[in-house]
Amino acid sequence: MTFKKIGGPLLGLTLAGCMLLMLLHPEASLGAALRGLAIWWDVLFPSLFPFFVISEIMLGLGIVHLFGALLDPLMRPLFGIPGSGGFVAAMGYVSGYPVGAKLTAKLREQNLISRVEGERLVAFTTSSDPIFLLGAVSVGFFRDASLGLILALAHYGSGLIVGLLMSFHGRKEQSSPSQDPSITSSTAPSVPAKKGFGRIHAALLAMEEARRKDGRSFGELLKGAIQSSLKLIIVVGGLVVFFNVLMELLARAGILSSLFNMTGHLVSLVGGPPELAQALISGFFEVTIGARSAGEAAASIPLQFKVAAAAFILSWGGLSVHAQVASILNGTGLRYLPFLTARLIHAILASGLVLLLWNPVMNTGLSTAWVSLPASAAFTPSASGITASLALLSLLLTAAILVSLLIPVFMTMIRWVRRS
Repeated sequence: MTFKKIGGPLLGLTLAGCMLLMLLHPEASLGAALRGLAIWWDVLFPSLFPFFVISEIMLGLGIVHLFGALLDPLMRPLFGIPGSGGFVAAMGYVSGYPVGAKLTAKLREQNLISRVEGERLVAFTTSSDPIFLLGAVSVGFFRDASLGLILALAHYGSGLIVGLLMSFHGRKEQSSPSQDPSITSSTAPSVPAKKGFGRIHAALLAMEEARRKDGRSFGELLKGAIQSSLKLIIVVGGLVVFFNVLMELLARAGILSSLFNMTGHLVSLVGGPPELAQALISGFFEVTIGARSAGEAAASIPLQFKVAAAAFILSWGGLSVHAQVASILNGTGLRYLPFLTARLIHAILASGLVLLLWNPVMNTGLSTAWVSLPASAAFTPSASGITASLALLSLLLTAAILVSLLIPVFMTMIRWVRRS
C-alpha cells in the first residue's frame, strides 16, 4: 500500500483526534488560539504587511526588473538565478519569512524565473528578520545583546552557503531537454554585456518596459497590493493560530513529553545536552516558542549549546513557516521537497557555525563591540524598527549593485593581467 493511499485516512484520523482533544480541553485550546492571535496582531501583521505591500508596488512599477538587470552579473554565477533574485534575497533577509517565498512566487507567476531557479531562490531567501533575531532572541529571550553578532553570522552566513549549494540543484534538468520549457527557462529581462553607465541605462529601459506592460495606475497598484497582501497576511495568521493550538493539544495529550524524551536521547547521542530537547521540539513546530525555550533553558546548560539550538530553530523556521511557504508556492509549480532539504541543511550549518565561531567571536571582544538593540524592541516592531529595516534593505541593494557593476571591471583587469 502506497503512502498516497494511507495518507488521506491518516490525516483524517489525526484531525479527528485534534477535534476530540479540543472538545476535551476547550479552555486550553481557546487560550492557545488567543496567544497565536496576539503574536500575529502584535508582531507579524505590523512587521510583514508593509513589506508585502511595498514589494507588490515595486513589482508593478518595474523596480524589481531594474534591480534584476543590474544584479544579473552577480547572482547568476554565484547562485544560478537571474538578477531579480538579488532583490528577493535582500527583501527576504531584511523582512523575514515568508517575504522571500511571496516574491519568488510573484516572479514565477510573471515567468521571470524558471521552476528550478525559483526552487533555488526560495531555498536560501527564507530567513529570520534582523529585528526578531537581534531584538526578540538576543535581547528578549537570552537577555544578552552580545549574542546578536554570532547569531547573525551563523544564521545569515549559513543561508548564503545554502544559496551557493543550491546552485547545483536542478542542473540536470536545465541541461536536458524538457517537455515543459517553463521548468528550465524564463523570460527574465536580458541586458547586453555592458559596463558602467551602459548597464544602468539598459536596466532603466528594462524597468520602463515592465511598467508599460503592467499598465496600471499607481492607485490601482496600491489597491491590488493591499488586497493581495491582506489575503496573505490572514493566511499567515491562521497558520500561526493553528500551530499554537496544535502544540497545546499535543502537550495535553502527553505526546509532546514523549517527543521530548525521544529527542533528548538523540541529542545526547551527538554530544549535546538532552535538556535542549524541549526547545528543539517546540521550535520544530513554531519558531518563536522554540527560540524562547532555548533562551529560557536550564542555566546549567553551556551557553554556546543554547545559542546553537536557537540558531538551528531560526534556520529551520518551524512547521508554521513551512506551511506558510507551502501555501504561497501552491499553484506556482515550485516543489516543496527542495525547500525542506534546504531548511534542514541551513539549520545544521547554522548550529555548527555557532559552535565553530564561538571562541573567535565571544572571547576576542568582537561581541562586546556589537551595537545592542533596546530590550523594548523584543516584540514590538515600531516605526523606527521598520525604518531601520528599510535602511538596511537600501544598504544591501546598494552594496550588491556596486559589486555587480564592478565585476566586469575586475574581469577585464584579470584578462589584461593574464595577457601581459
